[in-house]
Amino acid sequence: MKKIIVTGCNGQLGRAVNLEFQNNGEIEFVNTDVGELDITDIDKVLELVRQVKPYAIINCAAHTGVDACEDEWDKAYKINAIGPRNLSIAASETGAKMIHVSTDYVFNGRADRPYTEFDKTDPQGAYGVTKLAGENMVRDFADRYFILRTAWLYGDGKNFVKTMLRLSENNDKVRVVGDQVGSPTSARELAAAIAQLIFTENYGIFHATCEGSCSWAQFAEEIFKKAGKKTVVETITTEEFGAKAPRPAYSILENYMLKLTTDYRFADWHDALDEYMRG
Repeated sequence: MKKIIVTGCNGQLGRAVNLEFQNNGEIEFVNTDVGELDITDIDKVLELVRQVKPYAIINCAAHTGVDACEDEWDKAYKINAIGPRNLSIAASETGAKMIHVSTDYVFNGRADRPYTEFDKTDPQGAYGVTKLAGENMVRDFADRYFILRTAWLYGDGKNFVKTMLRLSENNDKVRVVGDQVGSPTSARELAAAIAQLIFTENYGIFHATCEGSCSWAQFAEEIFKKAGKKTVVETITTEEFGAKAPRPAYSILENYMLKLTTDYRFADWHDALDEYMRG
């Protein structure tokens, strides 16, 4: 029986990971969230990991409030960088594999072609800076690791799809940003990619997003179309939206390493959204 520690188990990805492995009788999950394990406390992390002696640790925990990170640099560093460091130290001590989830925000968002794993990172805000620091901690302290960068994630929890559907209940028109492009990615698809990698020795950094791309406004239009809603999408600019933290205008990631080294292919974002909305 292989034991796997999951942090952030109540988040969208944590739930999807549990679902992905639910029929695997050789896996026993040790699910933790902030109530069970403070990943920013090295002593608590070492205590749990030494006790469990896991085959792998899947870190789904993060401070993902992009705007909040701007006001909470210390908190963001603790969760997004120190947490992965602590988990990586514990993983190395016990011989566990480390699976860490990162983000498109490690890039500056000014590219004119999809980013590969070999492109230079250049985060523009607190969220991206602290997530890149987390990647570097994993690389420095974990002996065997997989870092998966994803983007525009949605699953079982609070997300863009649910927000749009909720807004459509009481609004004939919604305003959505049209000058940011990326690849909406289902947490189920990301969990499946983790399942493909976790039992291999194919370590490194991987981009992990659904295929294809769109703007947030186009994403909203597709959501309404699939849900049979008549709500109209009014396209606005990032500037008009007025968010506190900078957002990457171009967030398209190329799953280059997955394509080079595995047979796994992410679904097209339209198809993944179909599956998600069917429940």
